[in-house]
Amino acid sequence: MSLAQHVSSTEGADREWIEPLIDEEFPVGRVLSYDPVPPVHVENIADHVAAYKVRKRIRHFQVVITVLACWLASGIVFGFAALKPVLISEGVYREQCTDDELLHDVEVCMEQDIRLNFFFTLASITTNISALPVGAILDRYGPRVCGILGSIFLATGSILMSYAFAIPEFDGYIVGNFFLALGGTFIFVPSFQMANAFPKYSGTIVALITGSFDASAAVFLFYRMAYEASSDIFTPDRFFFYYTAVPILILLAQLTILPSQSYDTVPLLDKKLEKAKDATTDVHTSDDDLSSDNEVNLVRQQRSIRRKQKLRKLNKLLGDEEARQERAEQELERQSKSAVWGVLHSLPARKQMLTPWFILITLLTVLQMLRMNYFIATIRSQYEYMLNSETLAAEVNRLFDVALPVGGVACTPFIGVFLDNLSVPMVLVVIVTLSTTTGILNSIPAVWAAYLTVLLFVILRPLYYSAMSDYATKVFGFKTFGQIYGTIICLSGLVNLSQYGIDSLTLESFHGNPTPVNVVLAAASFGVGAVLVVFVWYEGKIVGVGGGGARRENLDPERQPLIPEEDEDE
Repeated sequence: MSLAQHVSSTEGADREWIEPLIDEEFPVGRVLSYDPVPPVHVENIADHVAAYKVRKRIRHFQVVITVLACWLASGIVFGFAALKPVLISEGVYREQCTDDELLHDVEVCMEQDIRLNFFFTLASITTNISALPVGAILDRYGPRVCGILGSIFLATGSILMSYAFAIPEFDGYIVGNFFLALGGTFIFVPSFQMANAFPKYSGTIVALITGSFDASAAVFLFYRMAYEASSDIFTPDRFFFYYTAVPILILLAQLTILPSQSYDTVPLLDKKLEKAKDATTDVHTSDDDLSSDNEVNLVRQQRSIRRKQKLRKLNKLLGDEEARQERAEQELERQSKSAVWGVLHSLPARKQMLTPWFILITLLTVLQMLRMNYFIATIRSQYEYMLNSETLAAEVNRLFDVALPVGGVACTPFIGVFLDNLSVPMVLVVIVTLSTTTGILNSIPAVWAAYLTVLLFVILRPLYYSAMSDYATKVFGFKTFGQIYGTIICLSGLVNLSQYGIDSLTLESFHGNPTPVNVVLAAASFGVGAVLVVFVWYEGKIVGVGGGGARRENLDPERQPLIPEEDEDE
C-alpha cells in the first residue's frame, strides 16, 4: 500500500532548545511536508491565504470537492485485486503464455501473471516515491499547480489505458497505470492543506481525506461489478474512456472553486493572533508626520478597529482562548503518553539516519510494504494454490475487494484515537503482534484462515502506515520529516522492485506455492519488529520524557554543557 497517503497529523511541535548551553526547552510549531529539501528563502515558498478571508460556504464546498476528488482518483491503482480478473478475462499479456499453457487453456499463465503483478508493483512504487516531488512542488507553487498536473496525468493514464485495450498491438497498460498512480499522488498530497480551511476540525478533515484515499480502491471494484453484470460488454476501453471525465471535472474545479494558494497553517495563524492582540501595533512611527493630535487619534482608532476585527475572525477560526488552551493541553498529554516524544528532535537528519531509531523502522517498513504489496498483487493465485480451488479463491478475492476500501475507511477514525492514547512502544507491540498473526494465518491452507487473513490485513495496512508517520513525527520531528520519510519511501520503493523476482521464485522454483515466501517475510518482519520493540521500550525508559539528561544525550557534541550539572540531592 502507500506510505505517503496515511498520516496521523499534518502539524505539531518539535522539541527545541533556547540556547545550546541552557537546559531549557520550548516547543516549536511546525507543519508536515513531504518536501525533502524545504525552501530556505521566503521568496521560494508559495503564497498562503488566511482561511477567514474566504467565505465559509465556499470553504465547505472546497472540502467536499476535495474529498470527492480523492475518492475518485487518489488511490484507484490499489484496487488492482478487483481489476486483475478483468485483465485476465480480456487476455492482457496472454501472448506471454507458452504453447503448452495455451494448449491446456490455463486461466492465467506464469509469465502473464508476473507481468500483471509488475503492472501493480510499478504503480505502487510510483505512488510512494512521487510524494517527494509533489511535496516540493506544493511548497513552491501551491495546490492549484499540483491539481492541474494531477488532472493532466490522470487523463493521460486513462487515455493510454483505453487505447491499450482498444488496440491489441499497443502495450500501454504499464505506462498508463504509472500515470494513474502519479496523477493520484498529485491530487492527494495537496489535499491535506484543506484541513487548514477549518483549523478547529482539522483532525476530522484529515480523517475524511485519508478515508477517501482508502475508498478510492473501490473504483475498480465497482467497474468489475459493472463488467460482470453486463456479461463483459462494458469493456475496459470504454470504462477508461469514460473515466477521463473525472480528471476533466477535477481540472475545472481547480480552475474555479478550489484554492490557488494553500491556507495559512495553525502555527502561522497563531502568530497572526498574537500580533492582533498587541495593542502597541496601533501606534506607528509614521504618526509623527500627522499634523494634529485629533488626526493621530483618528488614525490609531481606525487601526484598532481593523485589528480587533481581525482578532475576532481569528478567534472564530481557531477557537477562543479556552478552546486553544484545551487543545494545547491535549497535545501535551499526547506527547507525554508517547514516552519517546522529542528524543531526536535536536539532531539534523543526517545524524538521525545513523541511529537505530531510523535503521530499525526503515527495515520493518521495507518488509511490511513488500509483504502487503505482494499480498495485494497475488491474493487470488495464492489461495488457488493453498485451497486447491479456483471457486474458493475467487470468493476470498471478492471479500478482499470489498474489505480493502471498507476496512480503510472504517479504521481511520479509530486509528487516531489509538495512536494518541498509547505509547509508541505499545503501538509497536500491537503492530508486530497483528503482523505476525496475519503472517501465520496467511500460511494456513484453510478457508477460515484465508478470511481471517483478509480481515486482519485490511486493519493492519492503514494502521501500520499511520503509525509509521506518527513514529516519524514523534521521534524525528516535523523539521526533518521530508528527508526522513522520503528516504524510507525511496528505500521501500527500490526494494519493492524485487517483487518481480519474488513472483518468479514463487511460480518457478516453488511451483506456485506462496507459503515459503510468506513464512520468510513474516519471520523477518517479526525478527526486526521484536528488536525494534525492545529497543524503543528500553530507550523510552531511559529518555523519561521531561528529564534533562535524555535531552543532553541527543544533542550535538558542540551543544553539550562544558560542566555537567550536579544533582540537587547532592
